[in-house]
Amino acid sequence: MNETTVWQVKTIAQRAQEALPDSVWLSAGYIALGLVGAGAFVALLGMVLIYAERKIAAHFQCRMGPMRVGWHGILQSIADTLKLLLKEDIVPENADKLLHLIAPFLCLLGALLTIAVLPMSPTLQVADVNIGVLYISAVSGLGVLGLLVAGWSSNNKWSLIGAMRAGAQIVSYELSATLALLVVVLLSGTLQLSKIVESQAQGWWIWRAHGVGIVSFIIFLIASVAEINRTPFDIAEGESELTAGFHTEYSGMRFAFFFLAEFINMFIVSAVCSTLFLGGWMPFHIGNLAGFNGIMDLIPPGLWFAGKTSFIIFLIMWFRWTFPRLRVDQLMKLEWKLLLPIGFVNLFAAAVIVLYNLYFFPK
Repeated sequence: MNETTVWQVKTIAQRAQEALPDSVWLSAGYIALGLVGAGAFVALLGMVLIYAERKIAAHFQCRMGPMRVGWHGILQSIADTLKLLLKEDIVPENADKLLHLIAPFLCLLGALLTIAVLPMSPTLQVADVNIGVLYISAVSGLGVLGLLVAGWSSNNKWSLIGAMRAGAQIVSYELSATLALLVVVLLSGTLQLSKIVESQAQGWWIWRAHGVGIVSFIIFLIASVAEINRTPFDIAEGESELTAGFHTEYSGMRFAFFFLAEFINMFIVSAVCSTLFLGGWMPFHIGNLAGFNGIMDLIPPGLWFAGKTSFIIFLIMWFRWTFPRLRVDQLMKLEWKLLLPIGFVNLFAAAVIVLYNLYFFPK
């Protein structure tokens, strides 16, 4: 490349930079900062949730759980993370090397993109898009793509069976979850997550609209637990049948990414559930009780969001140590013969309620 060519390239770059207004560069900087913050948040949140599940599981089984590393084992997750990051990353000889590398990042990418639009408080939200519900439904599909790619690229029949199970399960239960989301969209009249939260100032959807809200809440919770492959819907990772399912051939840091993605997806499901059905960061009010409502208003919005999300996370962890794993036929029968028909009927009832303004609380 001669000096004339170099000068031409620099001139084109300068003109492109001058053509873009400062607001574009400022917006790009905010987006980059938001993604970095979301990545740090994901790493910290993953370690907290792993520790919480180990402790909760231990107490359900009358054990103590991690106790050696730090006070009451509080540093155990950090030790486990360092162990996984320092372990040898073994790739099967006949695996598709590129796809084997990409798969765990696809699982985490969907989680990062979803966290970016969650309204954790009136001021804590990376991006408030006006099609938030549609956006969440779209980017959540990246997770199942990562599972399918992981099973296919491993060149292992057990991994492939686990991936196929996960794909069929997630795609099936996505239908019922979407029907439940549509009910919330009908009741709120918007796809924007922040507006959905604000529309629940008069009452959460599980209490409104003559039972339609609570049915949607139950359907969404069950379908979401199935989508993130948690017990009793963990047939994709059935240890007694498939060793570890789609990530059998993964180790080291790549396995840690799959492990992290599972817990982050549990947080996302709980956060979306609390945002759409439990008022998100909105405080809990009871009628015209000014004193009680005033006390509730003193609690910061971020703590309301964290408390409601933590409650849903505890429920999901509770399910794991309560219900036995379903068979494949039972899992599909639950979706196609029970949840999906109920979801359609519930959606029709919500449409009638919205059409004739039959709200239990004023809209």
